[in-house]
Amino acid sequence: MKVIISGGGTGGHIYPALAIAQEIRDRIPNVKILYVGTEKGMEKNIVPKAGFDFKTIDISGINRSSLLKASSSIAKLPRSFFQGWEVVKEFRPDVTIGTGGYVSFPVVLAATFLNGKTYIHEQNALPGLANRCLARRVDCVMLTFPEAKERLTAKKIKVTGLPVRKDILNINSEQAYKDLGLKKGIFTLLVFGGSRGALSINRAMLNAMERFQKEDMQIIWLTGNDGYEEMQNSLKDKVNVSSMKCKLIMQPYMYNMNQALAVADLALCRAGASTVCELAVVGLPAILVPYPYAAENHQEMNARALLNKNAVTMIIDEFLDGDTLYHKVSELKSNTARLKEMAENIRREARPNALKEIVDIVLG
Repeated sequence: MKVIISGGGTGGHIYPALAIAQEIRDRIPNVKILYVGTEKGMEKNIVPKAGFDFKTIDISGINRSSLLKASSSIAKLPRSFFQGWEVVKEFRPDVTIGTGGYVSFPVVLAATFLNGKTYIHEQNALPGLANRCLARRVDCVMLTFPEAKERLTAKKIKVTGLPVRKDILNINSEQAYKDLGLKKGIFTLLVFGGSRGALSINRAMLNAMERFQKEDMQIIWLTGNDGYEEMQNSLKDKVNVSSMKCKLIMQPYMYNMNQALAVADLALCRAGASTVCELAVVGLPAILVPYPYAAENHQEMNARALLNKNAVTMIIDEFLDGDTLYHKVSELKSNTARLKEMAENIRREARPNALKEIVDIVLG
């Protein structure tokens, strides 16, 4: 059996693709899998390290900042389609899977003209342009959010959820408290904005720390690699770190993120599809701050899908500051009934068997 998988640009497209690839390989050890990405994307480094064959095509996302830049991106599409066609024609896959990002469009489109089966997975509540165009042609569209159905026309649609890391599904919370040096029963806030961080979240946290420092609480603040030193130095200027009442763990990044998710009572974070699915699996309520420059504002759509189910609360990025953040956290911290209700509601959205369902469909 031969399989092509394509998805790139961000980890939200790459890691689900790799999870699918690994699950297929686990079920069919002699399968041949080819991952198609771009030279400039994160996938160039991540995929080969994961042990999969990797090829690239030349394509870039549509730059919506100006008509001229958008036109330049669109002009590359015919060339990228023929590059995708050559890759698909040479490899002759039985199955082609696209997990989103601009690179998956020409690859999956080319595959629809051949005899193999074609599938796409849409992570967000608002489907991306590439997947909206592909939906009519592929054999099945798989979704994370059921809300995306109404924005797609397709032969077949299945709501499967999004694969999450296995280490999140199997975490021991008791051990997590010990490893992190935190106490059970004390309100714990987890703040993160991805590997590079989120400047608006970091700045709001910095200002809110003047009041958080006096509270009986625990904070895990992951600033991201880009903002760590600046935030660390700025925090020292604002508060006396050594005499704070609250317990603060401040790091640029945490490799044992599964443990942080297991001990937290509330998260403050962006609203990417992978993030909200991980929150759902562990039943962690959150204050979501959607990234305002995400394509077609899809992070806000993700957040609103959960907000409508009373599973999260939301602060629009431009309205986020220290005061707003402090009052929102304090309001939830003092209302354990509300936190419990949010936790139950977000857990209802979890699909821990998403990976199995996706691969069952693909191999079926």
